[in-house]
Amino acid sequence: MSIRSDYHMHTHHSGDSKAPMEDMIECSIELGLEEICFTEHLDLDYPTCYDDLPPEPFTLLPGPYREEYEKYKAVYGDRISMRFGVEIGMQTQVADQNNSFIEENGFDFVIASIHIVDGKDPFYADFWEQDTIENIYKKTFDTTLENIKCFDNFDVLGHLDYVCRYAPAGDTTYSYERFKDQIDEILKYLVSHDKGLDFNAKILSKDPNGMPNPCPAALKRFKELGGKIITIGSDAHRPEKIACGFDRMRDIALECGFTEYYTFEKRNPIAHKL
Repeated sequence: MSIRSDYHMHTHHSGDSKAPMEDMIECSIELGLEEICFTEHLDLDYPTCYDDLPPEPFTLLPGPYREEYEKYKAVYGDRISMRFGVEIGMQTQVADQNNSFIEENGFDFVIASIHIVDGKDPFYADFWEQDTIENIYKKTFDTTLENIKCFDNFDVLGHLDYVCRYAPAGDTTYSYERFKDQIDEILKYLVSHDKGLDFNAKILSKDPNGMPNPCPAALKRFKELGGKIITIGSDAHRPEKIACGFDRMRDIALECGFTEYYTFEKRNPIAHKL
């Protein structure tokens, strides 16, 4: 495995993970990683309609998160580089709050993601009951473009086509080509504003032959349009998911024309050869 940095992972500081931070660090070291970045969730104004979640499940407490991060950085810093990151859930009505949160907390790295469209989460079945699947995809990409135009304080766009992970069983309507016009507008905006993409391996922890996010065709198009920065992350919420599928991720990135991937320190990108 030549990719030595996992730049998307979560611990118990995220509402959808129970993983101890120390376990994530130790597993990363065992896998031979040289650098990791914790990217805990902040999803303000997350919908309250889901009974399996506590109230405000993705409200991140930066104080305890920073304290534990610094504690383990002191313990493990001579064995692995650690970075302090966040995954911001974008919604236009909380853009100013998200920006203030980032400015106040000195993150090394910021992922901006779309997890909510029209007040619902694609993870849940009711999301897919709102409209036709094709219209839902179109709405999701329109929402993504709208949000990155009103919220600029991020380094990479998270899992661009995340929505396709949770499409109803048997659905095959998603492809870059089918939604090319909308996806290209997103990619062009990212390129023109020196933003990167989170190349996200989460699906590969369940299906080694699955399609990462963004799909290879969209990643290749990003490169063709002048895109430069990609970070590579497992989106692990448990230690055993760290660095999942990274050999395949490297192969795809190379096939799409990339020769480097990036890490960040104090919001500054650092290139590494694939």
